[in-house]
Amino acid sequence: MITSAHNSQYKALKKLADNSSERRELGLTLLDGEHLLLAYLATGGTPKLVITTESSAQHPLLTQLADVPHLLLAPSLFNTLSPVKTPTGLMLLIDIPQPVETHAPQFILLLEAIQDPGNLGTMLRSAAAAGVDSVYLSTGCADAWSPKVLRGGMGAHFATQIIEHADLIQVAQQFNGLICATALDAPHSLFQTKLTGKVGFAIGNEGAGLSPPLRAATTCAISIPMPGQVESLNAAAALAICLFERVRQLA
Repeated sequence: MITSAHNSQYKALKKLADNSSERRELGLTLLDGEHLLLAYLATGGTPKLVITTESSAQHPLLTQLADVPHLLLAPSLFNTLSPVKTPTGLMLLIDIPQPVETHAPQFILLLEAIQDPGNLGTMLRSAAAAGVDSVYLSTGCADAWSPKVLRGGMGAHFATQIIEHADLIQVAQQFNGLICATALDAPHSLFQTKLTGKVGFAIGNEGAGLSPPLRAATTCAISIPMPGQVESLNAAAALAICLFERVRQLA
């Protein structure tokens, strides 16, 4: 069991947990939480390392991971790697999956400068639930493979393609379908827009919205009717409404 914070293997894991540039450079991330682990294992993924505490030594999932190297940490060290208040005592070190884009995606999402990890995780979860083929993230978005975004996504990362540092304008221009942007002043209602063909939605920064160049690259401006006395919706809430309006139209 590793009990010292000066242990080199622990220090490498701690740096990975805390540092997005380290995750990008090594192409590795940590998964914590049974739901995330199950979602990953369901894809047929093989982790590089299983990290446990003594309390999780009899966890049922470990029978599926008998051939994977194990690392036993003292609870105090394990807890520093975990983003959750009550860690499960079981974590996986995995290779970040590389996107394998479909040749002709039918349903895409463009996210520009979404900086809040919780919002990004929620958006990815909604996208996966609605059947989005590919999610493109601009530079300036939160790290999609950070612990907080992974927790918010609840397995979404393994159910849709995620392309980080994408050129969203180029993606919009090359997509052979509608690219819809939401705007309070848009003349067309979401609910009056035909969304049954190839569709993409572009969502901008929580405060600033879409940048003018990306908005100019979209092909459809839509508004979400709001009869109540609020000015706007949270970006993640607005996105979920848009995504599931398409699901409704296809039903």
